[in-house]
Amino acid sequence: MADTRITEVAKERLDSIFESYSIIADDLDVFVCDMQFNYSRWAKELVDTFGLPSEYMYDAGLIWEEHIHPDDRAEYRKGIDAIFLGSQPTHDMQYRARRPDGEYDVCTCRGIVILDGYGKPAYFAGAIRNHSKLSYIDSITGLRNQYAFFSDLKSYIKKKIPVRIGMAGIGKLAEINAVYGYDAGNQMLQHFGRYLMDNVTSREGTYRLDGSRFAIISETRTEQELIDLYELLRSFFRKGVRLDDNVFVLECNAGLLSLNDFNIDDQTVYACLNLAYQESKLIRHGDLVTFRTDLTADSKKNSEKLYAIHSSISQGFEGFYLLYQPVVDASTERVIGAEALLRWKNEEYGVVPPDVFISFLEGDPLFPELGKWILNTAIEDAKKITEYVPDFVINVNLSYVQLEKGNFPEIVREAIKKNGFSADQVCLEMTERCRLLDMELLRNVIATLHSGGVKVALDDFGTGFSSIGLMKNLPFNTIKIDKSFVQQIEKDEREKRLLCNFTDMAGIFGADVCVEGIETPGMRDIIKDYGIHSFQGYFYSKPIAIDELLNMVKSGSDCFARQ
Repeated sequence: MADTRITEVAKERLDSIFESYSIIADDLDVFVCDMQFNYSRWAKELVDTFGLPSEYMYDAGLIWEEHIHPDDRAEYRKGIDAIFLGSQPTHDMQYRARRPDGEYDVCTCRGIVILDGYGKPAYFAGAIRNHSKLSYIDSITGLRNQYAFFSDLKSYIKKKIPVRIGMAGIGKLAEINAVYGYDAGNQMLQHFGRYLMDNVTSREGTYRLDGSRFAIISETRTEQELIDLYELLRSFFRKGVRLDDNVFVLECNAGLLSLNDFNIDDQTVYACLNLAYQESKLIRHGDLVTFRTDLTADSKKNSEKLYAIHSSISQGFEGFYLLYQPVVDASTERVIGAEALLRWKNEEYGVVPPDVFISFLEGDPLFPELGKWILNTAIEDAKKITEYVPDFVINVNLSYVQLEKGNFPEIVREAIKKNGFSADQVCLEMTERCRLLDMELLRNVIATLHSGGVKVALDDFGTGFSSIGLMKNLPFNTIKIDKSFVQQIEKDEREKRLLCNFTDMAGIFGADVCVEGIETPGMRDIIKDYGIHSFQGYFYSKPIAIDELLNMVKSGSDCFARQ
């Protein structure tokens, strides 16, 4: 027990030491004990987590011992006795500590004895790391990490505090890592984080997310101030950052969102913010993009709709469903496959097509799970059709986000194996947006898919600047020509010449051609003469439910040759 009650002067000195340790402790929980009075101050996090009586305690060692697992107490007591008897200047051990709910957390405790001016033990100070608690500090930059970001964001939403939230990142950091090594890349991250912390918010309001992305949360900065500060940031890094003998010119991307509507969750806010960031990165060449949710009643309703769709993913994909648009053989006009098309609906918003929400969801951590659900559902449905059309091929659209995942080919293999389906009857459609990915990555993914028997198609051919480059560099099985190139083919000679050129190019690279958007018998009759492999369009069928498609092939009404 303590010899006497601690004096106010001694308590002030204790607080001073505690605050000094806390500043440098990051996500560790600090304790400091005045050894003369056996009086301690412990971090509030420890008090709250383990149900301790107070931040200030006499005989804290004995109180803490009651929370330590019975099997660990003897070793703990031995270590504490050594500290207070003066036989051990440091303390380093691991034990299990009990929470109020009776469960135990594994903790590591490290401490050191601080001597006074006469060489006598004065304070025992240290920190406890609770290994069950998520770390809130990024090890590379020292900033708060994405766990801290979401924790703080939830708090602002709960307390209804308006804030401006920004996401900014370094373009092409992977190239720096590849050429100069990860040490150089990490130093770029440190420079970037330091600039945000010093010039935009503060250490508490700056976060390192994943990869090269950072976030800031500000209660005081206006939207225009943040826009202006971003332009200064871009100018600063465009001048170059010197590292040893190299100067690195960094391009930046950024998205901004004002949080004023609190009928929303943290994941939806993040998805909206990431959507703005991706637009900055992929479309606006690094210009800051502001996500607008508070301008009109319509935009507010739209954000609520997106929130509902996002929530559906974590609720067993409730509201999501697939429709199928048949693909027919150009010669026989019999159904040989179908493209799976994602939809979402509920009672309040009705049916929502994917162009409303896919770009919003692509940057969300949950999106790969949705992609996996689409793939499994499409293959499961396609298996029902193969009883009547044995070589039926199911086409499934891919997002570039899925292709970035290193385990994507394995996900495809698992879905095929799980449903007992034939790999060569699965065709994955890549859009022209895949140009945003590294060409070598795409080549490796396609090669891996091909090695397992899976087909790959290039969707919407001709709609972007790099379709020909993609077709030249990647081994696609099928080229799907976008409907915009054949809409006027019955009266426009230029569209006929374009189609001829497209089919010739596809032939050079050994790919079949599917023409989308067939809407009239006249279009069909003209396009048939160009050596087309297959057709798709409303002339044959709109997107339909799997039961309708099944009935179509069962009844034999899947032959359109006489229409």
